[in-house]
Amino acid sequence: MKIELINTGSELLLGFTVNTHVNYLARKLGERGLRFCRQTSVSDDRAEMRAVVAEAMARSEVIIITGGLGPTSDDFTRDVVAELCGRKLLRDETVAAAITERFRKRGIHKPQSVDVQSMVPEGATVLPNPNGTAPGLYLEHQDRQLFLLPGPPRELKPMVENHVLPRLPGRPALDCRVFKVAGLGESQVEEKVAPVLASLTGLELGYCARMGEVEVRIISDKPTNDEAERRIRAELRESIFGMGDDRLEDIVIKLLTAAGQTVATAESCTGGQIAHRLTNVSGSSAAFLGGWVTYSNQAKQRDLGVPGDLLAEHGAVSEPVACAMAEGARQRSGATFALSATGIAGPTGGTPEKPVGLVYVALATPTRTVCLKQQWLLDRETFKFFVAQTALDLLRRELIAK
Repeated sequence: MKIELINTGSELLLGFTVNTHVNYLARKLGERGLRFCRQTSVSDDRAEMRAVVAEAMARSEVIIITGGLGPTSDDFTRDVVAELCGRKLLRDETVAAAITERFRKRGIHKPQSVDVQSMVPEGATVLPNPNGTAPGLYLEHQDRQLFLLPGPPRELKPMVENHVLPRLPGRPALDCRVFKVAGLGESQVEEKVAPVLASLTGLELGYCARMGEVEVRIISDKPTNDEAERRIRAELRESIFGMGDDRLEDIVIKLLTAAGQTVATAESCTGGQIAHRLTNVSGSSAAFLGGWVTYSNQAKQRDLGVPGDLLAEHGAVSEPVACAMAEGARQRSGATFALSATGIAGPTGGTPEKPVGLVYVALATPTRTVCLKQQWLLDRETFKFFVAQTALDLLRRELIAK
């Protein structure tokens, strides 16, 4: 069965609104063993929308269209679909009454324009919308199923759960497994994984590079995926930090909490990014004791006890200072571990000896201090995320090694 998604709205193509519908709907379909064969975003242009919907109706058995059901001049999804299906638009008195009642309860004037939302293609089923004025619509036309859904997520999601999914055939959920990898680039991951999976038939393999990590995705039946997972884990080993929606900070907090250990942070170039990500995890107070943002040399000396002569001899962006920052944070906080980061985020501030993108990340443990030197030519915000990712992964590897 071919299922197609059409998201309408110029705001999606202009970048003013993030299209979250694709992610949500694809996951919901996957839970039923279904998937989209195509997704299209189309602007608020009647001719363009008509062409896109007509193509989808010729190609796919199920078409889900989001947006364009409101009362304004750029809302014409129902008109286009009715025209393509050869259906008249008829006023649904039940919908009209519900719209009027919604405005009455809110105590505000009802613009006459909203009544257009009570116009329903002949023979269509109205999908109730308790969270808005525009109902959803369901049509069957020439062995095609068409779902017309409102754009706002708080209106669309309940409608999908209650009225769309029950009308679709159920199959066993797709066995889709996503491995989260840190410390390796996308091409490095493929170089390791692809050869060991080459002999497995019926396996869909994909990669996705994200900020500071790579996802490896496998889709197949369970026995094939079990064997594929065994081979992937044997090849990537400790580089795999999680599965599915796991975040590196979630894993670090989980490992620390399970071991009854704690961490503190001392940050310069990341400006608190490491601490921010750790404290985004619910329950992090059990493992994260505190942190310092010591941007200036004076703060490094005053708050972390970094010796002035060390700063004078090596400079703030150096391995000795990164180590001293981590050791100072560990000593002052009483944490089991401490992470530090000092570098040049750019785009200014670099020198031939210490170019933009240079960073030192250190981890102080009860027995030793280790330091990594990296250089990334990235924009400032992305640089900070990559440094934080490196620091968290450094701690994760220390924890799993124990």
